[in-house]
Amino acid sequence: MTGSGARLPDPPEDGDPATAAAAAVLRARRRGELSGLDRMLLYSPPVAEGWSALLGALRNRTTLTPDLTELAVLRISVLNDAPFEWTSHEPAARRAGVTDEQLVALRTLDATEAPVFSPVQALALRFTDASSRAIAVPDALFAELREHLDDRQVVELAAIVAGYAMVSRFLVALRVPPGDGEVSG
Repeated sequence: MTGSGARLPDPPEDGDPATAAAAAVLRARRRGELSGLDRMLLYSPPVAEGWSALLGALRNRTTLTPDLTELAVLRISVLNDAPFEWTSHEPAARRAGVTDEQLVALRTLDATEAPVFSPVQALALRFTDASSRAIAVPDALFAELREHLDDRQVVELAAIVAGYAMVSRFLVALRVPPGDGEVSG
């Protein structure tokens, strides 16, 4: 995929040593392939490297179950109208056990009320919606979340919601078009 459709053209990957080094970091995390998102990040090599470290940890090194991670990411993609995020994460969500019915429900206004989600999935989605829409999470919702997740998992869910909100805002602002499928890492 090229930057076609994005607000900025793809920067040269080997334009300078810092850009080449950042491209190597991104390629290592992505198993060799750069996404449109990665290419936009190469405009700022230090941001690209930090982004890769943060998002790699959020996606691959938390103690949350993969379904909760992917449900939160997909919900953010819907709330922020970021199709790149949906295209990139739907395959991982399916591998994590997210069903077709759940994928359909995620796209609805009242997804958190859909009977297709387990109680903890619905709670994680309520947290995602509250944090994304109102920013402030109500005390009662936070307390209920702590009944189902340990403190580390609560922090990780909050970081995933915040981190992927950042991703979606970046993608939408620069109009990075969706790729052909999953972005690894």
